[in-house]
Amino acid sequence: MSAQHRTIAVDGLATHFLEAGAGDPVVLLHGGEFGVSAEIGWERIIPILAQSYRVLAPDMLGFGESAKVVDFTDGRGMRIRHIARFCSVLGIDSAHFVGNSMGAINLLVDLTSDAPVLPVRSAVTICGGGEIQKNRHTTALYDYDASFEAMRAIVEALFFDPSYPADEAYVRRRYESSIAPGAWESLAAARFRRPGLDAPPTPSSKRAYERIGVPVLVVEGAGDKLLPPGWAAEIAGQIAGGRSAVVDDAGHCPQIEQPDALADLLLKFFAELT
Repeated sequence: MSAQHRTIAVDGLATHFLEAGAGDPVVLLHGGEFGVSAEIGWERIIPILAQSYRVLAPDMLGFGESAKVVDFTDGRGMRIRHIARFCSVLGIDSAHFVGNSMGAINLLVDLTSDAPVLPVRSAVTICGGGEIQKNRHTTALYDYDASFEAMRAIVEALFFDPSYPADEAYVRRRYESSIAPGAWESLAAARFRRPGLDAPPTPSSKRAYERIGVPVLVVEGAGDKLLPPGWAAEIAGQIAGGRSAVVDDAGHCPQIEQPDALADLLLKFFAELT
């Protein structure tokens, strides 16, 4: 089932998203790497989920075809509130949420806050929330210079299968996405810091997980180069009723490398809740 491309205004900001299927809504939140978009991040799993659910995959602010805007004091909070308003505009008051990498971290940040704003019925966090490792792969993600070879390094960091960085067409697709008007600037600007200030801490696995009151599934890629083995079970163990799973032969983006295996996990998780 192919997805329909739609664009709506959310509080005056152009918001592009993919929509497919019918039924209970599932909202997919992509990662935060240079060159990603809702389509690149979720295209391989949307057709599977859309057989049973209404699937919505928005381009978050600064990404894809959505508005290129940055909040320098609360960038993450602005993206979270924007997705909450996106749901409100579409009349969605309860949904299953699935986030990858930054999308997963945004979900956990909201769910553990003292006043969550997202209409979360259940949450699946994929490769987002553990202690990010400091290695050449994380350096590739954070220090992107908008060159083709630097994008190849990002692709290498994201995937377990070495065929992805070797695929010139795939690397070019992400590269072209990363240099679309305003795309590089929006993400690079989020990494700015005032001269003399220390670098901000990387996203942490330490949160007020006791605040979470919805079912949560934490998913780990067995071959993730950015997060340490076992982080998903560690976080799930801090959430009441939380559960975890590991996807074999997958790096930081199991929804791309192993869409069938991940979709099976998601559909079983959602089915148990209904």
